[in-house]
Amino acid sequence: MPSSTTFRTRTGRLIPAVIVAMLLASCSSQAPQAPTETVQAKATGSSDYYLQQAQQSGDDTKADWQLLAVRALLREGKVPQAADQLAKLPQNLTAVQAQEQQLVSAEVQVAQQNFQAAATTLSKIDPANLNSDQQARFYQAQIDASQGRTSLGLLRAYIAQEPLLQGKPHLNNIDATWAALIQMTPQDVSNITINANENTLQGWLDLLSVWQSNKQDPDLLKAGIKDWQRRYPVNPAAKTLPTQLNSVLNFQPSSTEKIALFLPMSGAAQVYGNAIQQGFNAAMNGLPSAQPAAQQQPAADPNAAPAPAPADPNAAVSPSAQQDGADQEQQPAVTPAAAAPAAAPAAPQPTTPANPSAQVKVYDTSTQPIPALLAQAQQDGATIVVGPLLKDQVSGLAGDQTPLNVLALNQPETEKSSPNICYFALSPEDEAQDAARHMWQQHRQAPLLLVPRGNFGDRIAQAFADEWQKQGGQTVLKQSLGSYAELKSTIRSGIRLTGTPVSSSAQAAAAAPQGVTIGGITIPAPPTDDQITQATGGGASGNVDSVYIVATQDELTLIKPMIDLAVSGRNKPAVYASSRSYQAGAGPDYRLEMEGVQFSDIPLLAGTNPALMQQATGQFKNDYSLVRLYAMGIDAWDLANHFSQMRQIPGFQINGNTGQLSANQNCVIHRKLPWLQYSQGALVPVSS
Repeated sequence: MPSSTTFRTRTGRLIPAVIVAMLLASCSSQAPQAPTETVQAKATGSSDYYLQQAQQSGDDTKADWQLLAVRALLREGKVPQAADQLAKLPQNLTAVQAQEQQLVSAEVQVAQQNFQAAATTLSKIDPANLNSDQQARFYQAQIDASQGRTSLGLLRAYIAQEPLLQGKPHLNNIDATWAALIQMTPQDVSNITINANENTLQGWLDLLSVWQSNKQDPDLLKAGIKDWQRRYPVNPAAKTLPTQLNSVLNFQPSSTEKIALFLPMSGAAQVYGNAIQQGFNAAMNGLPSAQPAAQQQPAADPNAAPAPAPADPNAAVSPSAQQDGADQEQQPAVTPAAAAPAAAPAAPQPTTPANPSAQVKVYDTSTQPIPALLAQAQQDGATIVVGPLLKDQVSGLAGDQTPLNVLALNQPETEKSSPNICYFALSPEDEAQDAARHMWQQHRQAPLLLVPRGNFGDRIAQAFADEWQKQGGQTVLKQSLGSYAELKSTIRSGIRLTGTPVSSSAQAAAAAPQGVTIGGITIPAPPTDDQITQATGGGASGNVDSVYIVATQDELTLIKPMIDLAVSGRNKPAVYASSRSYQAGAGPDYRLEMEGVQFSDIPLLAGTNPALMQQATGQFKNDYSLVRLYAMGIDAWDLANHFSQMRQIPGFQINGNTGQLSANQNCVIHRKLPWLQYSQGALVPVSS
C-alpha cells in the first residue's frame, strides 16, 4: 500500500493536467464553428444560436450564420428582427450567399405583406440555379405572394413545388392546388392557354372539368374521378387524390327517414319558429309552380296596418330583422306584384321532391335544454335534426357530442368544424360578404360602409372587410350611423363620404404590436398610427367610388338624397344596399327616388317564383322578415335531404329560395344572392 506521501505527490502531478484539459474544452466550446448546414439547406436551429455564432465568427462564415439567422427569425415570427438582420449583411458576398440573400429577401417581403415587392424580387431569380430546398422555398414564396388569388402562375408554382415535397407538406400542396382550381369558373378555364409540354397542368384542368360537370351527382362524380385516374396515371393527384375528392369516393348518403325539427314553438321567438316550420312543411308537401301568377291581385290598401313583428335580438336571424335592440320600423302593406322586378332572375329548381309521408316531429326548444332534446330525438329514432334556431343554443352544439346529423339554423360567432354538423343561417355578415364579392366583380376599388352604430354594424363591417381583402381589395372605410331621428336631424348638414379604415381580421392580427417583458413585467407597445386615428375618431377620405348601406327603408330615404347632395357631376359613387332596406311599402315615389341603387335579397323576394312569393307574402301579411324565414324553412328541407352532399362533396350547390347555397370546409352554408336595381321606377335584375 503506497504511503500517504506518495499519494499526495501523484495527486499534485495530476491537478495541472486536469485544469489544462478543462480550459481547452471551455475554449473549444466558445470558438466559432463553421456552419454544420449550408445556407442553401434547411435552417433547423434557433435564431439565438445562429446569431451567437455570427457574432463570434470571422468574415469568412459570418454571412452564412446571418442568412441562417434571418430564416430562423422568420420561422419564429420575428419579422422586424429578420428584416433588421437582413439589412446588416455585408456587401462582399459570394455568389452562393448573394443568391440566398435574394431569396430570403423575397421571404421577408412576403412576411411583411409587401407582396408586390416580393413578386418583383422573385422575378429576378432563376429557379434553375437553386438547389431542391431553395426551389421549394422559391415556389412557396410565389404562392404566398399571390395572396390566394388563382392564376396560371399560381397553378404552375404549385405544380413545380409538388415533387420537391414529402409527407404532410406534399399532401398540403395537393389540397392547395385543388383549392386554387375550384375557385376558377368554366370561363376562367377557357381563357387559359398552356404549353404543349404541361401535361400535369392539363391533367389538373381535366380533373376540374370532371368535377364541374358532375359535382351535383355523387355517383357520376365517383365514376368520373376513377376514369380520370385511369387516363392520367402519373399525375400527382392520381396517386394522391385531394382530400376533398377522396371523400367523394367514400360518399354514403345520410338517412332522412325521420326528421327532428328543433324550433322555438312557444315564448317570444315562437313566431320565427312558426314561419320556418310552415316553410319546411310547404316544401315537404309540394310548392307552387315557378310559373308566373296568371292574374295580378288588386293593390292592397296602402293605409292598412302592418303585421306586428316581435323583437327578440337572440332570434334575429333574418338579415332584415332589427338587431341590437334597434327600434322596429312600421311598414305599410303593399301588393307583392307592385314590388316584383321586371324580368326576374331564373327561378330555383327544387332538388328534393315533395314527400308528404315523411316522418317529421317538432321539438320545442323553449321548454327543454338542447342536450335533453337531442337524447330524446335519438331515442325516438330520428336520423337527422334540423335546428335549433337561436344562436346561444347553436353555439353549444359542438360540445353536445350527439351521433345525429344536425343542420343548425344559425351559426356560432366562431366557426367550428364538426363531422356531423352543418350551419345554415340568414346572417347579415353572410350578406355583407356577398356584397363585397358583388362590388368587387363590378370593379369597385374604394368602398365606404354606412352601417348602424354598435356591435351589429361592427360585425357587418368586419365581415365585409375580410371578404374584400380575400378578393384582393385594399382599404375599406366605415362610417357609423345613428337612429332615424339622428339622421333626420342632420339632413341640412348632409353626409360626408369619409370614414375610418377597417382592418381585416388577418391584418389586425398581423399588425398587433407586441409588448416587451422585462423582469416579469410586460410593458404594452405604443399604439400604431391607425389605432390612434381610430381612437380619436379620425377618418380617412379619398376617391370613394361605392357605398354599401345597411339601413331600414325609412333610413335609406334620408341617406340616399344626402349622398346625392354630397357629390356632384359624374363623380357620384355607386350605391348598394342590404336587404334590410327592401320591405313592403315601397311605392313608385320611393322607387324613383332610389334610382340607380342596387340591393340584394333572397331569390323568393327577388321574384323568381311569383306564385310562391304571392302565397308567402299574403300568408304573412307582407312581413318580409317572416317571408325570409319561411324561405329558410323551404331550403332547410332541401339541405336536410342533401346533408351528406353538403358535408362531403366540395362545391355541391343548391339553388334555393334564400340564395345559391354552398358549404365551406366547416360546413357553414354560404349564400350567393341575386341583385336588383331601381331603374326608372322599376326593379330590374343586375347581371353579375
